[in-house]
Amino acid sequence: MPEVLVQYQTEIWQSIGETFIMVGISILFAIFLGLPLGTLLYLTRKGQLLENQILFSILNLFVNIVRSFPFLLFVVFLIPFTRWIVGTAIGTAAATVPLAIMAVAYYSRLVEQSLIDVPKGVMEAALSLGASVPKIIFKFLYVEARSGLVLGLTTSTISFISYSTIVGVVGGGGIGDFAIRYGYQRFETELMFYMIVIMIILVQLIQFIGTTVSKKIDMR
Repeated sequence: MPEVLVQYQTEIWQSIGETFIMVGISILFAIFLGLPLGTLLYLTRKGQLLENQILFSILNLFVNIVRSFPFLLFVVFLIPFTRWIVGTAIGTAAATVPLAIMAVAYYSRLVEQSLIDVPKGVMEAALSLGASVPKIIFKFLYVEARSGLVLGLTTSTISFISYSTIVGVVGGGGIGDFAIRYGYQRFETELMFYMIVIMIILVQLIQFIGTTVSKKIDMR
């Protein structure tokens, strides 16, 4: 193992742990809030089961506004709200606030697109069987779109990792913060290079797992 990694191994493992915490919380928010939001966006679209143009417009506007923000500016913009929620604007806990909100908006759009790709015949079959709305969602839509939903979550997770490095610029912790403080500011170029390698390996691993799972559950 390179000497520089041995020297900073405690800090490296701590930064990796902080990144996992931030990304993990983002994934949870994406699943438990982004998935329902994306489903509601789909169902309230024109011509869909729960068509409601007012509700759709409000939800669509929220998602578009959040996703249109450059993430660093979004973090800065939310500092007062973050400080109100967690009591501080610095640290891993504070970084999870903008990450979670971005996760919900980002994944909800991918969920909506995955459900749009579901053949219309699936919905027609569900309605002909007299299925209730919850059954249509869980027994038909999610089942048919499961491969796309997994790929969307994989893509989202990789984006969350990228975002987690950005919050390091404002003291959010994680690998990005470590790379800036120890690699860039102390001119430890070799150390910063290894941090980049760690990020690349992590992203490749997540992409491999997501793609593999998606292929296994895709019965088409």
